[in-house]
Amino acid sequence: MVAQIKEAQASTELVITWEALPEDFKLENEPVDNTGQPLLASALSESLEISGFIQPQMLIAANFGLCATLNGQFVAKAPDWLYVPSVLEILPDRKSYTPNLEGDVPALVMEFLSDLDGAEYSYRRTYPPGKLFFYEQILRIPNYVIFAPDGGLLEFYQLENGRYELTQPDENGRNWVSSMGLFLGTWQGTKQGRTGYWLRWWDEAGNLLPWGTERVEQERQRAEQERQRAEQERQQKERLIAYLKSQGIDPDNLPI
Repeated sequence: MVAQIKEAQASTELVITWEALPEDFKLENEPVDNTGQPLLASALSESLEISGFIQPQMLIAANFGLCATLNGQFVAKAPDWLYVPSVLEILPDRKSYTPNLEGDVPALVMEFLSDLDGAEYSYRRTYPPGKLFFYEQILRIPNYVIFAPDGGLLEFYQLENGRYELTQPDENGRNWVSSMGLFLGTWQGTKQGRTGYWLRWWDEAGNLLPWGTERVEQERQRAEQERQRAEQERQQKERLIAYLKSQGIDPDNLPI
């Protein structure tokens, strides 16, 4: 099964086809640029899982191959994090993903800056195409995020009339991802030994989606509050009993 799209831009015809990953194709196994990138990616997925957002038909992955065939040449890019709303088949050991052929086009892809080569901004049209060109013109992904962990800069691009437009965050510094019903923004703090900027999710009401350790702390605080409330009630009851006895009233003989 092959779905095909043809388009003409700048006098150069692009023939885009959606084909299964060739058995003999070797996905690039680029080394992770730094140890912080896997932590950033896993933290994004962790809070979604804990909140109950992730459903079986979704595809959420990190450093995972997105595939297309451009003018007869196979192309695969591995964004640092991606979200696909629905796939046609749920596979436990999926190694790559071809949009349109295997399910929805990703609704969101992210790249974490780690060097100065500008690969995340590349609009190279010739083979192999640049990342920005691949996401915008070939896959046509609605939302593209570029995040600089060192300085906390979040660039949120939305596909408007076939081109990416940089959108401004709201008054809280967050961007709305309509396909997810969530806000995406930056947060500064420590997790798993890494202190710095992180990407975090907030729900429509502005509540931060917690990580596992934060959820445990929330439960601990709720339990402590309940213990304190029960203790206050016990003390109030004891004071009442003492007062009744001081007035010559037997609390055990009071009408119910």
